[in-house]
Amino acid sequence: MGRFLQIAGLAIGLAGLVLQFGITIPASMQAGRSLLGSIVFLFSFFTILTNIGAVLVHTSLLSPTGYAWLPAFAGPRVRAGVAVAIALVFIIYATVLAQLWQPQGLFLLCDLVLHYVTPVLFVLWWLIAGADGTTRWSDISWWMAYPVAYLIYALARGPIAGEVPYPFLDVAENGAVSVAISALAVTGLFLLLCIIAVLADHAVARAKGSKIR
Repeated sequence: MGRFLQIAGLAIGLAGLVLQFGITIPASMQAGRSLLGSIVFLFSFFTILTNIGAVLVHTSLLSPTGYAWLPAFAGPRVRAGVAVAIALVFIIYATVLAQLWQPQGLFLLCDLVLHYVTPVLFVLWWLIAGADGTTRWSDISWWMAYPVAYLIYALARGPIAGEVPYPFLDVAENGAVSVAISALAVTGLFLLLCIIAVLADHAVARAKGSKIR
């Protein structure tokens, strides 16, 4: 089951990313952005970056040479960190962002794949085959660096590019206080998911050990 979920996650995640690239870049250029600006715009979304991370984890573990290729993405710390990040993608989209727009056609398909399908597949795979009980509480500081760095980038890019990837990060529209509250709420949710991930990793490892004995 673990290998099936991994192969499915890789195939569906890669297909979703390629399709998203293929439909977003032309639409973005029609909206007035340059080719480079369109590419930067696409890769400014936390969803895209996190799904790329999930694909790299699957690829590194499924490659013929095993841990020899992309070793950084095969390690337990990164596997757990990506599980936390992609769970955040699911939660934020389902509770906040899905109500803010109504994508149609292939855009709707990509939204469903990258916000719902790939997160569920990755988290299920991690719980079944990726968790091994080796995560430490100190790993949380490493995982937290990702969303904090992303928030800094998104907020710094906003005034320069005149756009933000997510509406709740728009200082011009919502005000600095509202954006700060939203950023703290998302960061706090990520921290909570980190704590749950460490506890789940150790619980899964204990359950596997009990079955072996």
